[in-house]
Amino acid sequence: MARTGIVIVASTRAAAGTYEDRSGPIAVEFLRAQGLECADASVVPDADIRAAVDQAFAENPAVILTSGGTGLSPDDQTVEALEAHLERTLPGIAHAFYAASASVPTAPLSRTVAGTRGTTFAMALPGSTGGVKDGVKVLEPILGHIIEQLEGKHEH
Repeated sequence: MARTGIVIVASTRAAAGTYEDRSGPIAVEFLRAQGLECADASVVPDADIRAAVDQAFAENPAVILTSGGTGLSPDDQTVEALEAHLERTLPGIAHAFYAASASVPTAPLSRTVAGTRGTTFAMALPGSTGGVKDGVKVLEPILGHIIEQLEGKHEH
């Protein structure tokens, strides 16, 4: 059975067609390069992120990456949508993400969470292309190991 990944973009403007999302394709290409089957990103209005995350977890993929909805505005609910599903958080990944984004003065204003539920790893990434690139740079050397550990395959 092939491992799958799901990418969800929370952007009211992109969902309405006001502009083209450019962050989702970066995450999708990353997951495909990691050997996961991954459909193109789902782009949903911020108000629909909880339902989209609920649906993604119901599909039990190996990885869920979100982009957008991580700021401070009242509409930004992606972190809360993911946290509602996580059994274990991985704060070290969040710390590594912030370290990788240290050159961006506004990076600390973007919230993130990374964690697991069952055999699924999930992480919230910012909506910017730079934020997603920083996130996948952090995940690239560790994602395979995370997936194997969640599947009960331990490397010693």
